Amino acid sequence: MAGHGAPVLTPKNCADLRVAVVAAQWHDQVMNGLLDGAERALKEFGIEEPTVVRVPGTFELPVAAKALAGRGYDAVVALGVVIRGGTPHFEYVCEAATLGLTQVSVDTGVPVGFGVLTCDNEQQALDRAGLPDSAEDKGHEAVTAAVTTAATLRALAEPSR
Repeated sequence: MAGHGAPVLTPKNCADLRVAVVAAQWHDQVMNGLLDGAERALKEFGIEEPTVVRVPGTFELPVAAKALAGRGYDAVVALGVVIRGGTPHFEYVCEAATLGLTQVSVDTGVPVGFGVLTCDNEQQALDRAGLPDSAEDKGHEAVTAAVTTAATLRALAEPSR
């Protein structure tokens, strides 16, 4: 089962973090679920005014994430979905998004929550989208990971006692 063994993360003292969410537009139902989960997590952590930006697809997530990371955000969350088809498109887009988002995080020092679903079929995406019948809530998980990492980085930057 996916998600088995995942840590329970509860970020603290993060209400003042500036967080941006960049989300693809393909696959409305899945993306709406991912965005709802992300926004729910942000509210739970007291982050009341996140910036939400939409881009055409998953391939465009890294460039938008880099622009947001360069504008003073403490964390960026990238949400998208790629569903396998009959062409190599799946592999190219998944690899480009994964490597691009990793590069943004490493180059800028800004955590990027990876909420990109890479699924064999639409049902797998729906099962992970945080919808009422979904088994998982990857939008929520991506925010939780990014915010927890941003809080950790902030704590590391504080002088030791």
